[in-house]
Amino acid sequence: MTESSITARAIIPTLRYDDAPRAIEFLCKAFGFERNAVYEGSEGRIDHAQLNLGANFIMLGSAGNEAGWPSKTPRALGGTTGGIYVVLERDEDVDAHCARARAAGATIIREPESPEYGGRNYGATDCEGYLWGFGSYRPETEE
Repeated sequence: MTESSITARAIIPTLRYDDAPRAIEFLCKAFGFERNAVYEGSEGRIDHAQLNLGANFIMLGSAGNEAGWPSKTPRALGGTTGGIYVVLERDEDVDAHCARARAAGATIIREPESPEYGGRNYGATDCEGYLWGFGSYRPETEE
Protein backbone atom coordinates (compact mmCIF):
# COMPACT_ATOMS: atom_id res chain seq x y z
CA MET A 1 0.00 0.00 0.00
CA THR A 2 1.42 3.38 -0.96
CA GLU A 3 1.10 6.50 1.15
CA SER A 4 -1.07 8.10 -1.54
CA SER A 5 -3.58 5.23 -1.33
CA ILE A 6 -4.21 5.92 2.35
CA THR A 7 -7.10 8.37 2.59
CA ALA A 8 -7.72 8.16 6.34
CA ARG A 9 -6.44 6.40 9.40
CA ALA A 10 -9.05 4.59 11.43
CA ILE A 11 -8.85 2.47 14.53
CA ILE A 12 -12.27 1.88 15.97
CA PRO A 13 -12.49 0.85 19.62
CA THR A 14 -15.08 -1.87 20.15
CA LEU A 15 -16.40 -2.56 23.64
CA ARG A 16 -18.80 -5.06 25.19
CA TYR A 17 -21.03 -4.20 28.16
CA ASP A 18 -23.16 -6.29 30.51
CA ASP A 19 -25.86 -3.61 30.29
CA ALA A 20 -25.24 -2.10 26.87
CA PRO A 21 -28.43 0.05 26.81
CA ARG A 22 -27.37 1.68 30.10
CA ALA A 23 -23.80 2.09 28.81
CA ILE A 24 -25.06 3.91 25.71
CA GLU A 25 -27.00 6.36 27.89
CA PHE A 26 -24.00 6.83 30.19
CA LEU A 27 -21.47 7.39 27.39
CA CYS A 28 -23.73 10.00 25.78
CA LYS A 29 -24.46 11.85 29.01
CA ALA A 30 -21.01 11.66 30.64
CA PHE A 31 -18.60 11.82 27.72
CA GLY A 32 -20.64 13.57 25.00
CA PHE A 33 -21.08 10.70 22.54
CA GLU A 34 -24.10 10.73 20.21
CA ARG A 35 -26.04 7.75 18.90
CA ASN A 36 -25.22 7.00 15.28
CA ALA A 37 -26.86 3.57 15.04
CA VAL A 38 -28.22 1.08 17.58
CA TYR A 39 -29.32 -2.43 16.56
CA GLU A 40 -31.25 -4.19 19.29
CA GLY A 41 -31.34 -7.96 19.61
CA SER A 42 -33.56 -10.19 21.69
CA GLU A 43 -34.10 -9.87 25.44
CA GLY A 44 -32.84 -6.28 25.70
CA ARG A 45 -29.43 -7.05 24.19
CA ILE A 46 -27.62 -4.70 21.85
CA ASP A 47 -26.27 -6.59 18.87
CA HIS A 48 -24.32 -3.60 17.55
CA ALA A 49 -24.17 0.13 18.25
CA GLN A 50 -22.14 3.00 16.85
CA LEU A 51 -21.66 6.16 18.89
CA ASN A 52 -19.88 9.17 17.48
CA LEU A 53 -17.90 11.94 19.13
CA GLY A 54 -17.32 14.53 16.47
CA ALA A 55 -15.82 12.79 13.44
CA ASN A 56 -14.75 9.74 15.49
CA PHE A 57 -16.75 6.83 16.78
CA ILE A 58 -16.78 3.68 18.84
CA MET A 59 -18.73 0.48 18.42
CA LEU A 60 -20.26 -1.50 21.26
CA GLY A 61 -22.64 -4.30 22.08
CA SER A 62 -23.78 -6.63 24.81
CA ALA A 63 -21.18 -8.87 26.45
CA GLY A 64 -21.58 -12.63 26.29
CA ASN A 65 -20.15 -15.91 25.15
CA GLU A 66 -20.88 -15.62 21.44
CA ALA A 67 -18.61 -17.86 19.38
CA GLY A 68 -17.24 -15.02 17.27
CA TRP A 69 -16.65 -12.56 20.11
CA PRO A 70 -16.58 -14.06 23.61
CA SER A 71 -16.29 -11.20 26.06
CA LYS A 72 -16.31 -10.09 29.67
CA THR A 73 -16.35 -6.56 31.03
CA PRO A 74 -13.63 -5.09 33.27
CA ARG A 75 -16.11 -5.19 36.15
CA ALA A 76 -16.67 -8.92 35.60
CA LEU A 77 -12.90 -9.53 35.42
CA GLY A 78 -12.04 -7.34 38.39
CA GLY A 79 -9.78 -5.08 36.35
CA THR A 80 -8.85 -3.96 32.86
CA THR A 81 -5.83 -4.33 30.60
CA GLY A 82 -6.10 -1.15 28.58
CA GLY A 83 -8.05 1.99 27.89
CA ILE A 84 -9.19 4.47 25.29
CA TYR A 85 -7.72 7.94 24.85
CA VAL A 86 -9.86 10.63 23.20
CA VAL A 87 -8.31 13.86 21.89
CA LEU A 88 -10.19 17.03 22.80
CA GLU A 89 -9.52 20.23 20.89
CA ARG A 90 -8.13 22.59 23.53
CA ASP A 91 -6.61 22.49 27.02
CA GLU A 92 -9.59 24.36 28.46
CA ASP A 93 -11.98 21.72 27.07
CA VAL A 94 -10.37 19.12 29.35
CA ASP A 95 -11.50 20.67 32.62
CA ALA A 96 -15.05 21.26 31.37
CA HIS A 97 -15.22 17.71 29.99
CA CYS A 98 -14.04 16.31 33.32
CA ALA A 99 -16.70 18.32 35.20
CA ARG A 100 -19.40 16.99 32.83
CA ALA A 101 -18.22 13.40 33.27
CA ARG A 102 -18.10 13.73 37.06
CA ALA A 103 -21.60 15.25 37.17
CA ALA A 104 -22.93 12.32 35.11
CA GLY A 105 -21.45 9.74 37.51
CA ALA A 106 -18.10 8.88 35.94
CA THR A 107 -15.41 7.91 38.43
CA ILE A 108 -12.51 10.32 37.97
CA ILE A 109 -9.33 8.33 38.54
CA ARG A 110 -6.89 11.08 37.52
CA GLU A 111 -7.77 14.77 37.94
CA PRO A 112 -6.95 17.14 35.05
CA GLU A 113 -3.19 17.64 34.77
CA SER A 114 -0.63 19.04 32.36
CA PRO A 115 2.16 16.46 31.90
CA GLU A 116 5.70 17.25 30.73
CA TYR A 117 5.14 15.81 27.25
CA GLY A 118 2.39 18.33 26.50
CA GLY A 119 -1.31 18.94 26.51
CA ARG A 120 -3.74 18.54 29.39
CA ASN A 121 -5.61 15.36 30.30
CA TYR A 122 -7.64 13.45 32.88
CA GLY A 123 -8.70 9.85 33.43
CA ALA A 124 -12.06 8.28 34.24
CA THR A 125 -13.84 4.95 34.33
CA ASP A 126 -17.26 4.43 32.83
CA CYS A 127 -20.27 2.65 34.31
CA GLU A 128 -18.72 -0.82 33.82
CA GLY A 129 -15.08 -0.10 34.57
CA TYR A 130 -13.52 0.69 31.18
CA LEU A 131 -10.67 3.20 31.41
CA TRP A 132 -10.99 6.43 29.44
CA GLY A 133 -8.48 9.23 29.01
CA PHE A 134 -9.47 12.60 27.59
CA GLY A 135 -6.98 15.30 26.73
CA SER A 136 -5.59 17.85 24.34
CA TYR A 137 -2.33 15.96 23.68
CA ARG A 138 -2.27 14.71 20.11
CA PRO A 139 0.52 12.26 19.27
CA GLU A 140 2.02 12.97 15.87
CA THR A 141 3.91 10.56 13.68
CA GLU A 142 7.40 11.46 12.64
CA GLU A 143 7.80 12.15 8.94
